[in-house]
Order: sequence, then structure tokens, then C-alpha cells
Amino acid sequence: MTPDATVGATKVSAREASRARAIRRFKWSIRIPMILLFGLVLTPVLFLQLYFSFHEWSVYLGSWWEADFVGLDLFREVFTDPRFGWAIVRSLGFATASTIGCFVIGFALAYLMYEPFRGNAIYYGIFILPMLTVPIVVAYTAEMMLYQSGPVNDVVSRVLGIDFRPAWLTHPHLAMPTVTLLEIWNWTPFSFIIMLAGLSAIPREPVEAAQILGASRWRIFWEVQLPLLRPVIFLALMLRFLEAMAEFPKTWALFQGGPGSATETVPVYIFLTTWQYFQISKGAALSYVAMMLMVVIVLLAIHLLRREKRALETMYGDKPGEAA
Repeated sequence: MTPDATVGATKVSAREASRARAIRRFKWSIRIPMILLFGLVLTPVLFLQLYFSFHEWSVYLGSWWEADFVGLDLFREVFTDPRFGWAIVRSLGFATASTIGCFVIGFALAYLMYEPFRGNAIYYGIFILPMLTVPIVVAYTAEMMLYQSGPVNDVVSRVLGIDFRPAWLTHPHLAMPTVTLLEIWNWTPFSFIIMLAGLSAIPREPVEAAQILGASRWRIFWEVQLPLLRPVIFLALMLRFLEAMAEFPKTWALFQGGPGSATETVPVYIFLTTWQYFQISKGAALSYVAMMLMVVIVLLAIHLLRREKRALETMYGDKPGEAA
């Protein structure tokens, strides 16, 4: 190797080492604030919550540090509480329905919008606007519009020529579908943005090759684009489902868990137990059980996401020895 080549290789190696150090510094600049936040704020709260989960205390008793130790009694009460079981069922049903609705509409809009056309910025703004609306504003606006004599029923009655007056806010069978539709309207832009980014990132070569071979638009979508989008789809579904499981503002502002217990989801039941019934210790135990449920869902979602990523790499990645 000539001296010039040696000097060049040394410079490249120095640049790579400098780049690696810069990347490490950048990663730690992101990690350190998160570690400090978790260590100084979240960890003490989690330990205090764990303390309440093993000690019987409410605001009507004495000092919280003098609460009686009850062991696992509160967790036994939580696991045998039929009201909490139904709250989990409602939360899972609500999250599933709203996630599917958001994804289907968001994906359809993204597929229509990912190819540039004149005026697309206007449509982007219109489609993203619902996500920028504060959930409590969505709830109070919907409350005014969905009264039995409100504008929604009035417009439908005039268009169909019938007396259309469903009790959206007071009928137990309509309350959960109502808040599900509001959730879909509020968060469809989230799925729209993720799927639009995924569609825009698909390489043009496989699509152009399929077009040259005479594939129809449907076959290109089903056999080329959709397989490439599978990790993005799983990510969009996972994030949307987790957010829907924690939905509280709209449900509480509109229904406070009612009519009866028709909209009593896990967040609503925990709030009622802790701040309406002042059962602080049971509320802490409920929160821990709910957190463990979400951890299981997250771990399962991560496993599925990694499996899809490996399958995609196996399908489209370079085989050993192919790269020249």
C-alpha cells in the first residue's frame, strides 16, 4: 500500500471514529433527560403507588405513612371485582373498534393522497385538523350537536324526511358507539400521517417493475405495496391501540361512565375509584394491574413488529453473496 493510500485510509478511519462518537453523544443527549425524568419524577411516584397498593388507606383515615399493611388483599379484590372486569372488556372493545376505524379511513386517505397533485396541501390541512383539536373541545362540541333536538338529528331528519331522534348521549346502547365515532374522527389523522409516510417511503423500483409487467393497480397494491407496508401497519395499529386504551377526556366529559356503566372503561373506573369514592389504595392497585396489562400488550406488539421486520428483510433483503 502506498503512503498516500495509507494516509487516505487513516483519514477515513478518523472520520468514521468521529462520526461514531458524534452518534453516541447524540444518543446520550436524548437518553439522559429521559433517565433523569424517570429517576426523579416517575420512580418516586411508582414506589408511592406500590406502597398504597399494599397498605389500606383513604383520605378519611390518618397519615398515609401509618396505613395498615394488607399484603395482597387489594390485588385479590381487584382481580375478583366484576366491575373492573367489565371495564377491561369495554376498554378492549372501544380500543379495537376505534383503532380499526382510524386505520381504515386513515389508510384510505393516505393512499389517495400520497401521489402529489395540485392543491394537496389544502387537503393535508383539512385531514390533519381534527387531531389538532383538544379532546375536551371535541367532547363539548359533540354534546351540543348530539342532543335529541340538536343539529345532527335535525339535519338527518330533513334529509331523510323522517323523524330521526336517537338519544346519542343518554341511551346505554348508543353511548359507547358515540364516543367511538368521536375517537375515530379525532385520531384518524394520526393513522393518515403514519401511512402517508410509509407509502411515500416505498421504493419506486418494485412498483415500476410491476407496472412494466402489466400488473393492475390492485395487484400492485396487494402484492407489492402492502407487504412492504406491513411493519408500518403494525406500528400504526399498536400506537393507536395503546392511545385508545388510555382514552379518558372525551368519555368523561360526555358520560362520566354512564348512562349507568355503559362507558365505564378502565381509566374512568380508576378515576371514579380514586377521586370519587376516595379509595386511594384500591385505585393504586387498579392502576398497577392496568399497567401490567399494557406492558403485556406492548411486549406482544413489539414481538409481532420484530417478526414482521425479519420477514420483510428475508423477503426483500440481499442474499449472501449477491452483493458484488
